[in-house]
Amino acid sequence: MAHPLEGRLAAYIAGRMPLATGVAVTDLERISGGASRETYRFRLAWTEGGEARQRKLILRRDPPASLIDTERRVEFEAYRAFRGSAVPVPEMLWLEEASEALDHPFFVAEEIAGFQASPQVLLSGAYDAVLPKIATRKWTILGEIAKADPAAAGLTSFMDAPPLDACWSRELDHWEALIDRDEAEPLPVTRAAIRWLRANPPPPAQKLSVVHGDYRTGNFLYDEAGDIHGVLDWEMCHLGDPLEDLGWSLQPIWSFGSGRVGGLCTEAEAVAAWEAASGLKADPTALKWWTLFNCVKGQGIWVGSAAAFNSGGNRAPIMIYPAWWLINAQERAMLKVMGKL
Repeated sequence: MAHPLEGRLAAYIAGRMPLATGVAVTDLERISGGASRETYRFRLAWTEGGEARQRKLILRRDPPASLIDTERRVEFEAYRAFRGSAVPVPEMLWLEEASEALDHPFFVAEEIAGFQASPQVLLSGAYDAVLPKIATRKWTILGEIAKADPAAAGLTSFMDAPPLDACWSRELDHWEALIDRDEAEPLPVTRAAIRWLRANPPPPAQKLSVVHGDYRTGNFLYDEAGDIHGVLDWEMCHLGDPLEDLGWSLQPIWSFGSGRVGGLCTEAEAVAAWEAASGLKADPTALKWWTLFNCVKGQGIWVGSAAAFNSGGNRAPIMIYPAWWLINAQERAMLKVMGKL
């Protein structure tokens, strides 16, 4: 049975492809996950210049209520900025910010097919021989993101550029406000972490960088040879301190119980790869601040997802599962970073 969105999506795409005839969308299916956007894969078929063509594509549609508030234009432009660079990303095709076509705003991109994203599969033992290669590639790509010039990439037109000495306060203010709004019960360790962060601010950013915002194991596509073919989920992308992204990649939640950062390697190895690619330095004191901040940021995401579920705005299981799984674990991660556990 055809998905009810197939005909509507085909009609929209036909309007964006004036040289195409017989535009058809088939095999539309929801991909699991996607708490900030609904993600679907589908097959597009059409005829152009007398030739029948097909392409595998991805639809990313805004949900009724999201785990995080994001700007789809920012995500779309971030992908476009890095297309063809040392940072592998899928091609962006169409962005629709109105709701008429598919009930919610959305964009369409190419599907990079044939690769894995799952952290569980990566850390199952089957990929142990290539984990060092994946680790080096992962943090090298993150270094390339940090090295990029936001203005040259055309992103300063879509993202605010904070002063270098205000990157930390802007982010901490934002996530503390979300926790204030969304927490359903007291979070004493989180509050203690916030007090410490405010009492011990980091130095100004070395440079203004593109910050992916959710760069972690699980948000890139890898293969059995240890290569990475796509960096995904740019919905929290913004401009800020490059150490913010590095700290997110290192925060203990993403070790998946392995004792290795990102489940892949030692922190020293990750930082070395990032420094070599970015040309920047990761001052240990500043990096500790940003790693602890990212524990607070993570908590803001988890309590926000629970709030969206509890309010009835989005009753999808993906909204409540992170809160059930991670709120307590995130406070334990804070204690670990602060040297209290």
